[in-house]
Formats: sequence, C-alpha cells, structure tokens
Amino acid sequence: MIFVTSDTHFFDEHLLGITDFAVRPFLLASMMNEAIIENWNKVVDPSDTVYHLGDIAVHFIRPERKAQQDVYDVLKRLNGNLVLIKGNHDNRDLFKYLAKHNYEVNGKPKFTFHDVGALIKYDHRQYYLTHYPLMLGIAPKIINLHGHIHHYAVNAKENINVGVDSPEFDYLTTKPEFGQPLSMAQVEAIVEAKKDDYLKRR
Repeated sequence: MIFVTSDTHFFDEHLLGITDFAVRPFLLASMMNEAIIENWNKVVDPSDTVYHLGDIAVHFIRPERKAQQDVYDVLKRLNGNLVLIKGNHDNRDLFKYLAKHNYEVNGKPKFTFHDVGALIKYDHRQYYLTHYPLMLGIAPKIINLHGHIHHYAVNAKENINVGVDSPEFDYLTTKPEFGQPLSMAQVEAIVEAKKDDYLKRR
C-alpha cells in the first residue's frame, strides 16, 4: 500500500503543548516521537511505501552528526520504504547522511529522496506530492498533496494538506491517530469530501 504524510517534526520542542500553529499536547519531544512511531506502525506494514512530504525533524544539537544519527534512529523504527521530499526544515546534510547509511527493505532502498516533489498516479488521478502547497491552475485531474501549513488549509479543492496537524482530516469519518500517515483510500475520501464542500460554498 501507499501512504502519505508530512511535518512529523520529530524532536521539535517548539511545537509542544497548545500553540497557535499546531496542537501537540506532549510534555517532552521524546513522548511525541514515541506516539508518532507507535501510531505510524499501527497502520503501515513493513512492505508498504510512505511518501513523507517534508519537515521530518527539527533537531538542533551539536555535533550535527549526533543530530543526524538521532533522526536516522527514529526513521529506522518506522515501517515501510520511505520516499523523502525535502521540506524547509530538512537540510541536504541530513539527506546525505541517510543516503550514506541507507539499507534495503523489500528489495528496495529504505530511503529515496526528492528535492522538490514526486508525481504519482492512483485510481485515474495524478497526485503531485510537494512540501509547499502549489497553485496548479486548471488541472482537473491533478491533486496537490502537501504539508508545510500545519493546521491551515488551502481554499482550493485541488490542494490537500496531509501533514499530521491537518484540519482536513475532519473530512474523514474516522480521523487518523496523531502521526499516522494517510492511506491513498483516505486521501481519495478527503478529495471527494473537500470537492463536495467546495462546490456547496460556491
């Protein structure tokens, strides 16, 4: 199966508690990390593929290699092959570290990397997966899955925020637990519900 997520912000102490940007009711970043890992592995099997659309972690400690090792140790505990799309908090050195320590899962690299985005097809639709939301203009069969804006949503039916703090999970009958990637079936359900909602408001 294919899953998508964004903005896990592992180790990010600035988002803890009740903030204006994202509600993450954890006392410690380590508690948040463990909740995401546990909830992720409840739905993602080792044989699945997860597209992570950026802002993997915010972990500024020295030496930098220690920070990279910490992030690597967390990512190794997540089920699935990870396709990593660079976010504004993801530096190239982290990607180089992950590439250097890459290994195989299911006969494929554990980590693959994209600087800007990835285009995938699913159920007669094309999905452009990016960190930042894009305004694609008139492209009726292309949906932009993105992160970056945390608890905000773009007021366009072609843009779906799949970040872990997304308000668009409200379109689902059953919301995912915190940190759980969305299956493409869930994405499709959000796309259809947002389109219906958007058309009602016109």
